[in-house]
Amino acid sequence: MFNKLKELKDLRDQSKKMKEMLDEILVVGSGARGGVMITINGSHEILGVQINDDVERGAIAQGIKDAFADANKQLQGEMMKKMKDMGGIGGLGDMMKNLGA
Repeated sequence: MFNKLKELKDLRDQSKKMKEMLDEILVVGSGARGGVMITINGSHEILGVQINDDVERGAIAQGIKDAFADANKQLQGEMMKKMKDMGGIGGLGDMMKNLGA
């Protein structure tokens, strides 16, 4: 029973470390020809939105969508780099095995 509790604690600690690592990744996406900028982290949390005054009111919604899509595309690239640095999917699987999952 204590072994299972230790495994659970280890898994929780590993999850916390993963969240911290993801929160360190920051990307800025743009839309509306650079008039809309969105900053997100690796946990997909929006940290900032900037809309230039020269963006037409009717273009703001599409600009936000485009900026968010651009940020997500960049984020996927950054996350792939991180996964590769960690040894790829296999490295992640090995990490989970060590935790008893």
